[in-house]
Amino acid sequence: MQNLHPEQLAEWLAPAAGESPGGAEGAPVLLDVREHWEYALCSLPGSVHVPMREIPARLRELDPSRPVVCICHHGVRSLQVAMFLEHRGFESVFNLSGGIDAWAKEVDRSMATY
Repeated sequence: MQNLHPEQLAEWLAPAAGESPGGAEGAPVLLDVREHWEYALCSLPGSVHVPMREIPARLRELDPSRPVVCICHHGVRSLQVAMFLEHRGFESVFNLSGGIDAWAKEVDRSMATY
């Protein structure tokens, strides 16, 4: 499990000339583990919303061979989920450092904060 800073994720998601999003690795699954009300306030386009408490029951919905970036409000819940996924055999797991709050402050200032 690795921590990923918002700028690093933005670079990963932005396709280089002639490449598909995510580059050679492919676009990661953006796994947002916040509560429903939080996700309704703001989210990253294309993210998959599975609240933290639902992860164990919905684990089969995720592909362990694809890179997964776990996202929450400040990076604490997502860190716990990232470690959980890694222990369940997921090969490439990342935690968004600072969460969606850091993304809104460092990458997309138009995003709502709370």
